[in-house]
Amino acid sequence: MQTARTKSQSRSAVKSWKQAGESVAFVPTMGNLHEGHLELVDVARQHADRVVVSIFVNPTQFGEGEDIDNYPRTLDDDSTKLAEKGVDLLFAPGVSEIYPGDSSQATRVEVPKLTGILCGEFRPTHFIGVTTIVAKLFNIVQPDIAVFGEKDFQQLFLIRKMVQDLDFPVKVIGASTIRETDGLAMSSRNGCLKDVERKTASHLYKTLSEMAFILKKGDNDFRSLEENASKILENAGFTVDYVSIRRVRDLQTATSNDTVLVILAAARLGETRLIDNITVDI
Repeated sequence: MQTARTKSQSRSAVKSWKQAGESVAFVPTMGNLHEGHLELVDVARQHADRVVVSIFVNPTQFGEGEDIDNYPRTLDDDSTKLAEKGVDLLFAPGVSEIYPGDSSQATRVEVPKLTGILCGEFRPTHFIGVTTIVAKLFNIVQPDIAVFGEKDFQQLFLIRKMVQDLDFPVKVIGASTIRETDGLAMSSRNGCLKDVERKTASHLYKTLSEMAFILKKGDNDFRSLEENASKILENAGFTVDYVSIRRVRDLQTATSNDTVLVILAAARLGETRLIDNITVDI
């Protein structure tokens, strides 16, 4: 596995593969890799000749009060895992390589309206940081394919919209959420949970699963389902940001006429914010 620390090193490696007629798949991450990330690598391998993974803790997607300094950085361990997976290139730049000036003054990429709903309501600058860094990484790596996890459903939706609107020549693939044995979606944040919080955390997926079951039985009182789910989670010890039933096609509030839905939720246990979602056809 090659490791590139600079944009020019990454571009040089990818250019040589493309000149040889090889396709390139890309998996952007912030490191602290778990089995969910490695599944994204497996999906990428199924769709391209070469696989590039980036590890970059992106400062522009952390908002006020979100402690970027304590975000876990495990580059050596991550590098070993990626090498064992047969990744062709690890792109691990420093902040100054990606944002050579003041990042707060850098050009930004925004998907209007959609960045302010759901998680965007509670993290108002987060998705602008996400779409900006993904756009930058696409321009640096120039992949044919990019793989993102469906656990971050809103993020995946925004990136697909950005790719469509800005005509990036990249096919975006969503990979299924990988879960722990008790249903908790795998996330780098799970390691921040205290033991008692970790036992409680599985209630998030269980609650969404119960909502999906009720929806499939024909209950279309969406607002009541959302309120009841929030109360269940609060009683279990969560601080709920939202539980929301949305249309898959545009992430707008679902009505009784909609049949292809996604249930999304974000809730906190202590200092740890967890997100999850389930898609439902009714």
